[in-house]
Amino acid sequence: MSLVRASVVRETERRRTRGRAPMSPRKDATPGRPGGVPDGVLLGVLVLALGITLLLWLASGLAALFSHGAWPAAVSLRNTPLALRSLLTDPKDLHAAWPDAPASALSGYGLFWGLFFGLAMVLVVLVLFVLSAFARRRALRAARKNPPPPEAAPESALLPGEESVRIREEALRRREAALRREEEELTRREEEALSRREKALETRREALDLTKEEPPSPPAELAAPAVPAPRRPPLLLADAPARLAEAIEAVREAAGPVLVVTSQPALWRETKDARAKLGPVLVHDPLLRCDTPDRLHWSPSAGCVDPKTAAVRARALLAPVRPASRLDAATADTAETLLRCFLHAADTDGRPVSHVHRWAQGTRVHEAVRILRTHPTASPGAAGELEAALTAYPERRDMAQELTARALSGLTEVHLRESCTPHRTDTARLDSFLAEEGTLYLVGVSVEDPKAHPGAMPFTTALASDVVEHGRREAAGSPAGRLDPPLTLVLEDVAAVAPFPELPALLTTGPAAGLHPLALLRSREQARTRWPDTDLVG
Repeated sequence: MSLVRASVVRETERRRTRGRAPMSPRKDATPGRPGGVPDGVLLGVLVLALGITLLLWLASGLAALFSHGAWPAAVSLRNTPLALRSLLTDPKDLHAAWPDAPASALSGYGLFWGLFFGLAMVLVVLVLFVLSAFARRRALRAARKNPPPPEAAPESALLPGEESVRIREEALRRREAALRREEEELTRREEEALSRREKALETRREALDLTKEEPPSPPAELAAPAVPAPRRPPLLLADAPARLAEAIEAVREAAGPVLVVTSQPALWRETKDARAKLGPVLVHDPLLRCDTPDRLHWSPSAGCVDPKTAAVRARALLAPVRPASRLDAATADTAETLLRCFLHAADTDGRPVSHVHRWAQGTRVHEAVRILRTHPTASPGAAGELEAALTAYPERRDMAQELTARALSGLTEVHLRESCTPHRTDTARLDSFLAEEGTLYLVGVSVEDPKAHPGAMPFTTALASDVVEHGRREAAGSPAGRLDPPLTLVLEDVAAVAPFPELPALLTTGPAAGLHPLALLRSREQARTRWPDTDLVG
């Protein structure tokens, strides 16, 4: 009977288990052992408790050390668990946490908790760094042990390092393609510019051929020959409207580079577009009278490392304020010596024109003397000339310094000082406008009494003189001894804008060197006042 009952019980249990799914073991259960708290969690809790204990001990001892210069003997690892329990109850009472330590040996709770959290953050950062380095090393080791097949490995299976390399290569390829497209675009533009230039030259050659074939009646619309004879006298007297009309016609008819000096911005507006088709257009407008942001900046001390250039520049800067009386010739010569030495010293030492202005006012002149005496590229004897001018005849020296200060007085105005501070490309643009057959406009205002208020006139005069001297040097260096095509100088109201001293010689000897001037003045008296030693009108 007992055997029958046991078999019935076993059959009943078998039917029950057959009707329900078997229970899956817990994921965190170890084989052969029932599930519970994982070992990793227990280990993490123990490490966290140990870390907090160590941090509490370190923070307490360091806080006392920083506050009183000594680590209390009662602050030890053995008493730390009790201190942790006390601080969890009252975080501000450090003496209750460390009862064996005197209260005067402990720090305040602010410093303690600051050190505690600071050390905790440092510890967290170090732990994260170590874990990330360990994980990266394990991933690399696993990838080396089990590399994916080359044909079956997708792009997403790349390692982080390989993925970054691939991204950089793609970026480099895109950058190279963009640079290649930019180079092709620049090449195409240069070819178009060269083709337009060649067409213009071919048109000019055809016009010259037609002019040579028909000398009795040359058409007015054809280009002028390479070395044209002046079609108008080099000096004309007229009022402002007549001067403007004559200047516009002269600029439009010019075949080569053009220097324009004018007090009327309308001359620039009427001719700039036509001249821009033949070459670059530069505008030196220190008084901001033209509506253009692209203005040429020029330093009066540029190129004055050469003593000859410094002498010509000083003479041009002083021309508007130079006294006309022969009794003041010695004072004017002393002022010219001072300014020449100042310009030479500034350009030799690479200083801006503001230093020349300072020296011209008599401030820290010893700097210029020291530069001329010690700089290896300074002109020999320049320091002695400057010292002689500064020490002999105090009355003459004071009057000469007043003259130089008056010539550079415009530098006190912001826009004039800005126009005398050249940008990086201004020097190259100015030096190349002759070779590129460009146009340089010097726009100023009519100044009737420059000896009292010269304004921008000395700087415009110096720039006009520099361009004329540059043209003479280019002509002297050419095989024919002249500029080809010639430089046309349209000097509208030049006596009131830029009365440079070389104008009388330019009117007589300029055409032979390829410099064709057209001076447009207001009257004979104006010419006689600006150039008293020469009768320009005749």
